[in-house]
Amino acid sequence: MPNGYNARAAEFHELAAHAHRAAAAHHGKEDHMSGHEQSRQAMEHANKAHVASQQAFAESQKAAAKHSKS
Repeated sequence: MPNGYNARAAEFHELAAHAHRAAAAHHGKEDHMSGHEQSRQAMEHANKAHVASQQAFAESQKAAAKHSKS
């Protein structure tokens, strides 16, 4: 199910980007505590995106290996 993993990775990347934009806006308004929380959330989403990307890659490799044996 590579498409599922790719979709999850894309979703987490978008969530991370949104959290980064929100953090920048809070920092720009000198609301540093909210900015730090948004930055923390962005890092969490980025880490989840990385894991989902690795899973998608692993599934793609399995599918390619299975296909090449056929």
